[in-house]
Amino acid sequence: MNTELISKITTTPVNMESRKKLQLTAGDTVRVWVKVLEDKAKQKYRLQAFEGLVLSTKHGSTAGATFTVRRVASGVGVERVFPLFSPLINEIELVKRSTVRRAKLYYVREKAVRDVRRKMKQTVIGGGSSSDFETAE
Repeated sequence: MNTELISKITTTPVNMESRKKLQLTAGDTVRVWVKVLEDKAKQKYRLQAFEGLVLSTKHGSTAGATFTVRRVASGVGVERVFPLFSPLINEIELVKRSTVRRAKLYYVREKAVRDVRRKMKQTVIGGGSSSDFETAE
């Protein structure tokens, strides 16, 4: 293994006890503050929030524990899987707790697609051109 590469990687210690106490479950709304690399040469990071619904948690509170967060950005569903004890996660804020009757909320994906299709059917498709929307000067 390349020892030079290992010595260059620095990780901040993660407070594992505080993340275990969160006890994330499906149905929670969380805001995850992730460190994003801005400048590779200068090793500059910035914090970016990813807020959404927790669809699932896996592997309990072990070292390999993960949780999946889904949010809708610009009308498109975006999902990210985060390792619970990752040093790239600065903070996990619990915004709202909800009680759900499922351990995994994967059905939310199809439900969102159905709602969009239903709205598309309800919109009136009328004949028109782009010149109708231009402003007269």
